[in-house]
Amino acid sequence: MTTPLERLRALCTALPEVTEKISHGEPTWFVRKTFVMFADHHHDDRLAFWCAAPPGVQEELVASDPSRFFRPPYVGGRGWLGVYLDVPALDWTEIAEIVTDAYREVAPRKLTARLDGDG
Repeated sequence: MTTPLERLRALCTALPEVTEKISHGEPTWFVRKTFVMFADHHHDDRLAFWCAAPPGVQEELVASDPSRFFRPPYVGGRGWLGVYLDVPALDWTEIAEIVTDAYREVAPRKLTARLDGDG
């Protein structure tokens, strides 16, 4: 059985030109800039990740389901989304979509075009 970190890592590293480094003590994924950060009990007692999000998505998801989504410290003011990984019945299809959206927010156009089959 894979851990949430292993599954998140696989989603992130499947995207074009993603690198992983430890940042602020946590595994973090970059496509030139940070787009996803794993949060293993980082400032609370929860397992989660923080990610870039399209405008308005953070507010929408946190309002719709605060048991799964939250405004992360430090980067929440910039619209980043927090996603809890310690909830029952994680929807990994939805998490893959959230990770891909985060990538699209940060990656250069030529790389996002590769996701669309244009590159």
